[in-house]
Amino acid sequence: MRNLEEPNQENIAYMIEEIKTKLRMASGAAMQASNFSLDKYEDLRDVYEIVAGKDKFSISEVEAIVSELGQLRV
Repeated sequence: MRNLEEPNQENIAYMIEEIKTKLRMASGAAMQASNFSLDKYEDLRDVYEIVAGKDKFSISEVEAIVSELGQLRV
């Protein structure tokens, strides 16, 4: 289990990759870890924990998550 307590770019990259994989995002290339600031780390971690805690997502849930990620980008 990865320790996500430490806000750093490596953890951001890990969470973004996990979110992209879990949501099976076709346009995942547009979402790069470098687009996210450490200032938004806790918010990103909240999104990550929601995604990590579910196995399936409705289309509207995916849209809401992607929208939230868009608001967290630099």
